[in-house]
Amino acid sequence: MPWGDAVSKAWHVYILQCTDGSLYTGVARDLERRLSQHNGDQPGGARYTRGRRPVRLLWSETVADRSAALQRELAIKRLRRADKLRLIDE
Repeated sequence: MPWGDAVSKAWHVYILQCTDGSLYTGVARDLERRLSQHNGDQPGGARYTRGRRPVRLLWSETVADRSAALQRELAIKRLRRADKLRLIDE
């Protein structure tokens, strides 16, 4: 990947819904690729989502950098389920 492409990719925080109804929060630079990994179409993906496929993207937010993405991910993971669902509905 050329250097310019790597620099221009934004970071995303996202929430997925698994087939069992559970919610999964993560971060990625390439959201489409990461969703494909979670669904088993490409190698990778989280162990949590492997047994709960297919997953679907419910919400995502673009953030400034990796640090901001990780901080936002942690904040969302600390929310109660009801609060996550409210965030998704906003």
